Amino acid sequence: MNGQPNSRLADLFGLAGWSKGELARLVNRQAAAMGHPQLATDTSRVRRWIDMGEVPRDPVPRVMAALFTERLGRVVTMEDLGLVRHGRAGRRKSGGSVDHPDGMSWAPERTAAVLTEFTGMDLMLNRRGLVGAGAALAAGSAFTSAMYDWLHSDPALAADAPRSDDPLHADPAGFDRYEAAPIGAQEIEELERSVEVFRAWDAARGGGLQRKAVVGQLNEVGGILSYRHPDHLQRRLWGVAADLAVLAGWMSHDVGLEPTAQKYFVIAAHAAREGGDLPRAGEALSRAARQMVHLGRADEALDLMKLARSGAGEQVLPRTQAMLHTIEAWAQASLGRGQAMRRTLGQAEDLFVADQGDVPPPSWMRNFKEEDLYGMQALAYRTLAEHDPAAAAHAQYYAGKALELRVDGRQRSKIFDYLSMASACFIAGDPDQGDRYARDAMASMGSNSSHRTWDRLRQMYRLTADYSRHPEVGPLREEIRLALPKQVRGTGSART
Repeated sequence: MNGQPNSRLADLFGLAGWSKGELARLVNRQAAAMGHPQLATDTSRVRRWIDMGEVPRDPVPRVMAALFTERLGRVVTMEDLGLVRHGRAGRRKSGGSVDHPDGMSWAPERTAAVLTEFTGMDLMLNRRGLVGAGAALAAGSAFTSAMYDWLHSDPALAADAPRSDDPLHADPAGFDRYEAAPIGAQEIEELERSVEVFRAWDAARGGGLQRKAVVGQLNEVGGILSYRHPDHLQRRLWGVAADLAVLAGWMSHDVGLEPTAQKYFVIAAHAAREGGDLPRAGEALSRAARQMVHLGRADEALDLMKLARSGAGEQVLPRTQAMLHTIEAWAQASLGRGQAMRRTLGQAEDLFVADQGDVPPPSWMRNFKEEDLYGMQALAYRTLAEHDPAAAAHAQYYAGKALELRVDGRQRSKIFDYLSMASACFIAGDPDQGDRYARDAMASMGSNSSHRTWDRLRQMYRLTADYSRHPEVGPLREEIRLALPKQVRGTGSART
């Protein structure tokens, strides 16, 4: 007990709308359901947790996380509630606590436990049919300040997982965790192959249909990481965890679970760094930057890209650097910074060409091919065209080159290229071509579970307003209006 109010718990308690007595009764009931019938909490204890900053002993923090998760309809972890003991969370070298108010950074020995807890709570939301729509994204400045020092310190594989004498080892935080055990190289190879299967499915069909499977697999890997393996296996396990966390985040973003997606990107960056893979950590943060641009927060995306590029270390391959540059260019285009965007895209092209292929790319970069470079260039120019219509011609050029090369079954990327092309055509005053490419996109969207494609379609629909009397575009607008899902029709989240 530190005598200071627990502001995080107080805020969430206020959102939940319980009285202190109600929360005490719910804690007792939930604890009994989780196998702790002896727990007896009362109103005075709840008051001490909130008003005096007292941190209750296990299992109360886990019970509270489950209760708040169900009540608020989004994942709430022990960190979110401020119920992690500082002795576990660790201290910075500078003397400050790593238990940040925004819950974005934590001590290395906590990574496996946070991963397992968060995925377990996410699975609980899936099972009970709840959604994660009630939370707010951490602002870019808070995000970067919480991560900067941590990302630039030396990774310590010695802290990859809790040891047998660590209190987390005996009873790790988490829900729905299967009985984990140490595994060998063959099992890790199977996990790595499963990542490739999930990655291919996501690219072809969108994140909605396989998100729960990815989260479940990540939950299992978190359980495995509770045991110490030889360093070479431990690194590979952290790599699997990072890959799955990026996928879980990208799939969550794909279906509109934005705060959940952001937390997975942070978990992925932690897992990659635990395994000593700083380029992967940087790429995970670049996903969060792409999310921010999509949500109309391009200035924060630029802050994240600075963090991603600086934290990726010196071993980043040129093609990876090219990919990072395209994301930065998209953010610059969103802010109308045409000169900066063109300069950044030029650097991306130079880096892409400079990659001779003599060093095999990591698995997570194999899908960034020539058509993906063109697709991102098209998106950047199409976005800039909202500020400078002359950029629409460049968007059409690059979208055309991307579509010529789209032959590998990544249907979602092809839909985005169609929509970039259609939008650029409408901006450039070519409604006939715009109608053609819009219909190509719509023909493919029915078999895709990506909400982002519908967000992008909605933005294109706005551009058709000037052609509502056109004999082809008028009917197209009506078809789009009827096809847009209800949850997308009334939102204005996407700005791309």
